[in-house]
Amino acid sequence: MAEHKQYFEYLQQRSKLGLLYRKYWLYPRLIKHLKGKTLDVGCGIGDMLKFNSSSVGVDINPKTVEFCKIQKLDARLMSGDCLPFDDDSFDSVLLDNVLEHLDSPASLLSEIKRVLCENGSLLIGVPGEKGYDSDSDHKQFYNEKRLIKCLIDSGFFVDKVFYTPFKFKWFDKNISQYCLYGVFIK
Repeated sequence: MAEHKQYFEYLQQRSKLGLLYRKYWLYPRLIKHLKGKTLDVGCGIGDMLKFNSSSVGVDINPKTVEFCKIQKLDARLMSGDCLPFDDDSFDSVLLDNVLEHLDSPASLLSEIKRVLCENGSLLIGVPGEKGYDSDSDHKQFYNEKRLIKCLIDSGFFVDKVFYTPFKFKWFDKNISQYCLYGVFIK
């Protein structure tokens, strides 16, 4: 599909500064909230898979999955909202900058809950206002209140909420990489 190729090419256009930010600042902060065997839903071109050797990735884009496999990363193709794993397969799940792309996240969140072990953690990242507005494929905007409601409605418990780099309204409106993160427990 043309859209898969286009998105794959878009992911490869990231800046060196963006890669350094993720590798040396963001991922070390996120990994503190991921324990044991981790599933990265929407793994893209495998940045987190490279960073966290105990992670497995899934994506709906065959181009990104193929790219990850060429790099010897454990990535699998998922079909729709169906995760190709048994129940209780993961200690933690990462859903970073994916939720906002979905019209309705209920089905995917139900699948995540299914593959997550009891007391497992789900780490979700969503963009701030500037980041949300920068991608025409974004369908739902999540502020802190809306994100928490969405996850509670899906049967998760709130552990903590944080912002990167920290909560500051000016960042929300002016920096594309500014994100809200929530840790939720099954």
